[in-house]
Amino acid sequence: MYKTNPMLLIDYYKAVHAEMLPQNMTKSVSYFTPRMSRIDRWDKVVMFGLQGMIKTYLIDYFNREFFERPFGEVIGEYKRVLDNTLGQNVYGIEKIEKLHRLGYLPIEIMALPEGTRVPVHVPMFGITNTHPAFAWLPQALESLISAESWHPMIAATVGYTYREIVNKYYDITCDDTIERAKALGAFDFRGEECTESAIKAGAGWCLSFLNTATVPVVPYLEQMYDCDCTKEPVAFGSPSTEHAVMCSNFAVDGDEITLLRRLLTEIYPNTSFSVVLDSYDYWHVIDTLLPQLKEEVLAHNGCMLMRGDSGDCVEVVTKTVFKLWKEFGGTVNSKGYKVLNPHVKAIYGDSITVQRCEQIYQILMENGFACSNVALGVGSFSFQCIEEDGILKPFTRDTFSSCIKATYCEIAGKPYPIFKDPKDGGFKKSQKGCCVVFEENGELQYRDGLNWEEAAGAENLLQTVFKDGVLVKEQSLQEIRDRLHDGAF
Repeated sequence: MYKTNPMLLIDYYKAVHAEMLPQNMTKSVSYFTPRMSRIDRWDKVVMFGLQGMIKTYLIDYFNREFFERPFGEVIGEYKRVLDNTLGQNVYGIEKIEKLHRLGYLPIEIMALPEGTRVPVHVPMFGITNTHPAFAWLPQALESLISAESWHPMIAATVGYTYREIVNKYYDITCDDTIERAKALGAFDFRGEECTESAIKAGAGWCLSFLNTATVPVVPYLEQMYDCDCTKEPVAFGSPSTEHAVMCSNFAVDGDEITLLRRLLTEIYPNTSFSVVLDSYDYWHVIDTLLPQLKEEVLAHNGCMLMRGDSGDCVEVVTKTVFKLWKEFGGTVNSKGYKVLNPHVKAIYGDSITVQRCEQIYQILMENGFACSNVALGVGSFSFQCIEEDGILKPFTRDTFSSCIKATYCEIAGKPYPIFKDPKDGGFKKSQKGCCVVFEENGELQYRDGLNWEEAAGAENLLQTVFKDGVLVKEQSLQEIRDRLHDGAF
């Protein structure tokens, strides 16, 4: 992680707002809210990632790079950067000096439980100061908190969307004992914006599925969400070839069958694995080479997954299932759908959008096959974009117009509800005053217009999770999965 003074993790204008705020302001309250949805199929957002952000930045990073560093070093760095880029004497250094002397972040965050599916317009978490001298601080942290919050939530929402598709078609075509959390895997690491984005996207995905190719997701979830891969299922990977493996062996052997036989009998005789088969001619391998290896495949103590990686993925993966059934047969499950011989399966490692996922399952179902005959992979496109009505809709903070807006302050002991309501702003209208979130008829709703004391005394699903530099309520990965999937992960 790039190291800098965390009070410089701001937009420039945040450095000068403390001096612009009303004098004698002793308290401010802001809320993070998804204000609308630009995706037709989504009207709820999965709450996820706040605890990881708090641990990473508000605790570890602030302590290491701010409070535990020498006063002169921290203040000197802040002044050097802003004096030479924003201008001398246009910001107040005193507030940064006071914060360092205080020795902790005087901030309280009240949040909905992670794993909650939150309707648009409902606040997901609130931020307030706990020390009267730092009413400027909640909004000063907006840039950092917002930048670290929206992406894990979208990734978790993406994962939940695929899980809904799996649940729908597995309910119809698969035995109830088939594990749904292994139906799809994430293969997005190399296509994400950066390593940090890949890790957080993978963590969001793992709320709904176990399979991912992104190894650092595991230590991230262990450190941030109280889990242990040696004691519980956090995430899994699987052995698989890539084109470098296939092509280099072809260069030596002059064929592909030699490596396939070696994989089955020498390298992974007791382990399932997938093998990419389209380096030259996918259907030649399926139609000609695989029948030659039938004896080795059936003697293999595991499953060999046939992976296409080019062409029409819907056609490739479904046609592969049909051909594998013809060559290797299988059984019929309790719901009347065909299940391939357990030694073979079809896989497609990426390119599986939500539409293609549904198409593949629909074709399999219509042809009498259980949807568990395929393993599907979601690549970076589906973590960063969705197609609706022929339009590509990239994921950004504006996908849900997620923002942190100030809605309440106290000045000289008097409460003031504050809000924005642009004449032509539409969805940009904010809450007014302090908020409580409650459940009614199975749906989350909110009530605003309260002062701080009224909100604090009311039943409120927004519960304190962080206060004065300490995480006061920790949630585990298992708790979050159970909440998101009603105990049916």
